[in-house]
Amino acid sequence: MLHPAMAHFAVSLPIISLILGAAYLYKPTELMSKISTRFFVFAAIFLVAAFFSGKHDGGEVYMFISGEGQKLLVQHKNLGIFLAITMGIAALVKFYGCKKKNFKIEIFSIILVAIVAGGVLYQGKMGGELTYTYGAHVEKHSDGMDCLDDPEEFIVQDD
Repeated sequence: MLHPAMAHFAVSLPIISLILGAAYLYKPTELMSKISTRFFVFAAIFLVAAFFSGKHDGGEVYMFISGEGQKLLVQHKNLGIFLAITMGIAALVKFYGCKKKNFKIEIFSIILVAIVAGGVLYQGKMGGELTYTYGAHVEKHSDGMDCLDDPEEFIVQDD
């Protein structure tokens, strides 16, 4: 279960990158450009790592959660790949803009990271629902009983 640790970095780093990007827009210095670019790159790395760790963990729990939970898990995965790709593109654009010292390109990358930052907040909400509502990776939450139509008929009664 590496995904919960990765996910916390994947949520916080794009938000920090957005804050540093906004600080760069406020005071566009070469130092702020370099600092924010590095955070963009780290955020992209952690979003990719969170996607792959989530893909692994999601595969382990998919069959043990209810149909609604399974649908949410698929949506969570699809949004995760979109966010990882978008953050990667934002990091590449920011790196290029920093290298070429092109302010307009860097503004575009900051707009992209604003989209990613909003997306990771929603992604975190979905992950919380998967954990706390549907019991994904929560030991003894359902023991696989949520995936059955009528789990009551499968419970063994001790007499």
